[in-house]
This record gives sequence, structure tokens and C-alpha cells, in this order.
Amino acid sequence: MEQLAENILSWCKNLEPAAMQQVQNLSKHPCLVGNVCLMPDAHCGYGMPIGGVVALDNAISPNMVGVDIGCGMLAVQTSLTDITRDKVQAIVDKIYDRVPVGFTHHKEAQENPLFQDLTRWNKTEVCKREFFSAQKQIGTLGGGNHFIEIQRGSDGHIWFMIHSGSRNLGKQVAEYYNDKAVKLCTMFKQEEIAKQDLAFLPIGTREAGDYINEMKLCLDFAFENRKMIATSIKKVFLEEFPQAEFVQEINIHHNYAAAEEHYNRKVWVHRKGATLARENTTGIIPGSQGTSSYIVQGLGNESSLQSCSHGAGRCMSRSRAMKDLDLAHEQEILNSQGIVHRMNEQGLLDEAPSAYKNIDEVMENQKDLVKILVKLTPLGVVKASNEPKPWQKKAKKEK
Repeated sequence: MEQLAENILSWCKNLEPAAMQQVQNLSKHPCLVGNVCLMPDAHCGYGMPIGGVVALDNAISPNMVGVDIGCGMLAVQTSLTDITRDKVQAIVDKIYDRVPVGFTHHKEAQENPLFQDLTRWNKTEVCKREFFSAQKQIGTLGGGNHFIEIQRGSDGHIWFMIHSGSRNLGKQVAEYYNDKAVKLCTMFKQEEIAKQDLAFLPIGTREAGDYINEMKLCLDFAFENRKMIATSIKKVFLEEFPQAEFVQEINIHHNYAAAEEHYNRKVWVHRKGATLARENTTGIIPGSQGTSSYIVQGLGNESSLQSCSHGAGRCMSRSRAMKDLDLAHEQEILNSQGIVHRMNEQGLLDEAPSAYKNIDEVMENQKDLVKILVKLTPLGVVKASNEPKPWQKKAKKEK
């Protein structure tokens, strides 16, 4: 850990200038309590770096949570101790058939206990509006850096892992309440904060209470989303291995805000692309496509607000990765390890292994935050399909 300034602590060794500017803005935020904490995977985000952790006094900031509220990880340890590449291929193919990825949703509404509590949904504004579409989105993976992996654990077991969040529901909530935060900050002469995309909602206001209610509903949606995807994957495993059992399941968030005790007071801790690492808490830190992931145990380091990284972290932008990386080279990284994948075109290089930081260096830089329990080596990867991105669709239409 390095102290970059009076109230900036960093476990990140290679923070880019744009992210550093965001950190400096955060360090002067009127509601900040204590330090801005940068996890080793930190990189530029929207307003606040992804991989950043801050505590606010009587305030909550939608942009410090992020647009994918409740994005997180689910990992399942199976009873299997071995698996062939052919079986991995079969499982990956079936997952693609049954779990919608990218912009694809279920054609029919899905049943989940979360949708039975209509009173809770009706108390919200955005989630209420999105209720019917949310029923078709639950149990879907999404795009970007979301993934499903089949993995071999250092504990001798076969695992699978899911990275997904609250889909469009969380995005709609984040944008709606950030707009409200901007208007409030502008009204109360905090224009500079709004310009820096760090607008906040004062605790005690109706707007803050409404956001907290909707955020918590998005967190529950994201949690259930990962559980439903896991149920689909378990069925696939049982088709290939009828005797398989599912021994351990871990389901955590890494985009959220929570009221906690730090600095001898109650504060709102914002973890944007950061994982809770309270003492003895089990966490999940994924690598990139083609690199290891880790099941970890938190050490409860108070200097990081009991947090750790949420992954490897990007080392280049999506646009740069698609432009500069070599497809054949990135495919060879995966093929040389025998990983089943579908990274077969230039437009998918935004998620190539070389677009991310070295996960081993990231883990080395947070030895004071977490203890490694299990190292997971990838065997098969499921990611968004070759569906055109929105800007690609627009460019094609203009032609």
C-alpha cells in the first residue's frame, strides 16, 4: 500500500492519469470521510475509478456505486474431481443454448420469489416501471466483462463461476437518481461536484431514501439473477454427470453502498468494483479470460475499509483493445491452455486477456487485504456472442 496524498491510499501500482484525476476530485469531495482507497485493479470509471472505495458522511452517490448495481460473482464448487475437454465443450455449448447472453433476454417472463412481493416493487419508481422487463432479464448473463467459466480448482474440484449483475434494471436506477443528485447539487451550489460526475443525495432526503430502496431491490435482483443462471448451469452439469453434487456456493456483490462503522462513526461505504474483505469473509476475485481466478478470505484490513479488488482490472480501453490487439495472438493465449472459447473475431478483443492487468501482480499487491483459499484455472469460457455493439449497428445503418 502506498500513500499518494494526505487522504489517498493506493494498492494500485499503475494508475493511469485520467483515473488519478478522478481520485484527486474524490479526495476533495465535501462528504468524504477518511481516505480514498484504491484497490490494485483500479482504473478509470465514470466519475469515480472502478476499484475505488470511499466512505461518505450522511450522503450516498449513485455514480460511486455505478450503473450495474449489484454486479458481482457467484462460484460453485462441484463434487467432480476431473473433466475432459470434450465434456467442457459440451457444457459450454449447452450453456450458450440456455442462458441468454449479450443483449438477449428470455422470451417469456421467468418466475422468481423476488417478483412475488409486489408491495416492494410498487414502492419504487424506476423498478416499478421496469417490473415486466425485469422478469425477462433475470437469469441472463449480459455482455461486456460478464462471463461464465468452468474451472479446475487447486483444491482438486471442478468449479463454475458467474459474473453478472442487475442488467438494465440497475442501469435505469443509477441514471435516474444520478440526474436527481445533479439537480440537487446544482441547487445547493455544488456545481463543481456535479461536473465531476460525483453528485450525491443527502441522507434524510426523500431522494436518498428512494435511491437506497431501489438500490437494495437491484442488489436482490442481481443476487437472484446469478442464482438462476447457476440453476441452469447445474442442470447442464447433471445432464453430463448425473452423479455430480454441488458442494459449496458463494454469491457476492462488488458494486454497492452500505451503512457501516468506520473511523468510529457510521458512514456510507461505496464499493465501486471492489469486494468486501471483512475478517473471515469469503470473497471471489476473477482474472481475465485465460487467467486464474481466486476464492479468498478477507483479512479485515481497516485501512482499505475492509475491501479488496473485484478482479484483475483493465489496462487498456475497450476501443484500444479492439484496435491494437492481435486476434491470432489472443486466441493462442487461450488455445495454448486448452481453454474452450468463442473469441473468434476482432470485435471481441475488448475482453481479450491482454486487455487486463496481470492477476498475479494484483493478488501480490493485496496480500495484506486477503488470503488465497483456492486458485481456479479456466477450462471453458462463456461470454457475449458476436452480436454487433450499438455503435456498430449505427455505423452500419449510416452506410
